Amino acid sequence: MKGIAAGIGVVVLSPLLLAGTAMMMASSSEAATTASFSGCLTGLDTAEVTKEVTKILDGASGKDVHIQGLDLPAEQIPNAQTIVATGLSLDVPKKGQIVAIATAMQESRLRNLNSGDRDSLGLFQQRPSQGWGTAQQIRDPVYASEQFYKHLLKVDGWQQMKVTQAAQAVQASGYPDAYAQWEDLATALQKAIAKTFPNAGKDEPAKDTESASGAGMCTPDKDGTSFGRIPEGSVPKGYKFPKDADPKARAAIEWAMHQLGTLYQWGGSCTDSHGPDPMGRCDCSSLMQQAYAHADVKLTRTTYTQVNEGKSVSAKSLKPGDLIFSRGTAAQPEHVGMYMGEGLVIEAPRTSKPVRITPIKDWDILAARRVL
Repeated sequence: MKGIAAGIGVVVLSPLLLAGTAMMMASSSEAATTASFSGCLTGLDTAEVTKEVTKILDGASGKDVHIQGLDLPAEQIPNAQTIVATGLSLDVPKKGQIVAIATAMQESRLRNLNSGDRDSLGLFQQRPSQGWGTAQQIRDPVYASEQFYKHLLKVDGWQQMKVTQAAQAVQASGYPDAYAQWEDLATALQKAIAKTFPNAGKDEPAKDTESASGAGMCTPDKDGTSFGRIPEGSVPKGYKFPKDADPKARAAIEWAMHQLGTLYQWGGSCTDSHGPDPMGRCDCSSLMQQAYAHADVKLTRTTYTQVNEGKSVSAKSLKPGDLIFSRGTAAQPEHVGMYMGEGLVIEAPRTSKPVRITPIKDWDILAARRVL
């Protein structure tokens, strides 16, 4: 799984001017130039990088954005954002995120490429033939980032290694020292992008943890068990909106249901969950925020603040549209979903999982809020 054949990471790109030396990445023969390149990007002004990164994330075209080492910032910065967000969602330390960005800079110049050396694809030039996944999977920036991190975290002692050594331990490139030239830029990008996420490191759900049942507040009479097993991303057969549901709650639930099956993205805005940009997908709190925004109800962005929205209600008296919270503590819950009635909850659960409907019996409810 780890192995990537020597020579990977050399792809056809437009010329990139670095330290006064024009470098055209094209073929294995030209890769030697990159491998021996020693003009590392140093002395970067992190504050200035943050300012330029923010322009792109705020919707600037990229024409007036200038970051040393990035010739296509409008394309490269969103990909770096996806790498950082995925790292945060997996609890990967800051250094791991820097290693990932530096790797993607060397392998693809932070571009989601359709081709490369042999069957190499995507941000990290991962190869289907080497067990990294299907071509379609590798071309998904979130999937590719997850795979890189999973391999990195398996490397014994990677946190004590230099960035280029850690990257090489995953990539097995023919040019093991080439990653070093991107360390300063990767460090500046990680710092700038991490600052754009609300409560970075605090609002992601506990990974690989399903909510327990029975230990929290008492639950409604209907616990969702009558629907049987609910396939992820589907609406349980027989579900109907309760007749007495508030119209705005119904509108919010209906909108949330249109996001069923779309993959979770920690830090995602939930403004275009079906679109190509991973950061348009939903996390648990942005799903709640955008669902209610489409019902003309304004909610704050994070789980930590949404738990203070509206008024507290008993889990025994939930109505469709109520927000329910689990994981963590009642004061600082780590997850939020929306009650749909009939003992069901719609949620964006965690990394690698889609927006789905679950029975409330699977929830250890710490708090519940009515926002209407």
